Amino acid sequence: MSTINLVLIDDFCTHHQIEFSFINALKENGLIEIISIEQLDYIAIEHLPVLEKWSRMYVELGINVEGIETIHHLLKRIENLQEEVAVLKNRLGQLED
Repeated sequence: MSTINLVLIDDFCTHHQIEFSFINALKENGLIEIISIEQLDYIAIEHLPVLEKWSRMYVELGINVEGIETIHHLLKRIENLQEEVAVLKNRLGQLED
């Protein structure tokens, strides 16, 4: 498998000065997917923005993994509710016409 669109987790941890245990805890809680190739762990490039956001929450704000999981869940609920509101507005707009 090609590693072109992957970032080595050890490099990410070194760059952001976080422990691998934090990344592993995110994986165990189903918040990220780790790809293992030849005994090295990687994360897909498209998942980096979210991982960087969670890393900042962990390092700068002192939020633990359980708190990050709760925040993730609440943000997903907000996103779903916003989509539902958009659908309802469209339906209302159709009824008004």
